[in-house]
Amino acid sequence: MFGLFSLPKLIFTAAIIAAVWYGFKWLGQRQKIQKRAERENLRAGSKRTEGPVVEDMVQCPDCGAYVPDDGRHKCG
Repeated sequence: MFGLFSLPKLIFTAAIIAAVWYGFKWLGQRQKIQKRAERENLRAGSKRTEGPVVEDMVQCPDCGAYVPDDGRHKCG
């Protein structure tokens, strides 16, 4: 009659439920901290650039390579 509910099964089930519960609590805290940081950044007016800086490239008339358009290229 009680073969279905053994002590190890109940402990394992309780451990899984606790792990899921605390996992969701942890994720909720992380999201709350991220939202608070985003609001503070917006209030401070800080603007971060996303990704790398892009430069214009031109083709070198001598060697044909594409180089930055700042005149520092020397064909060698």
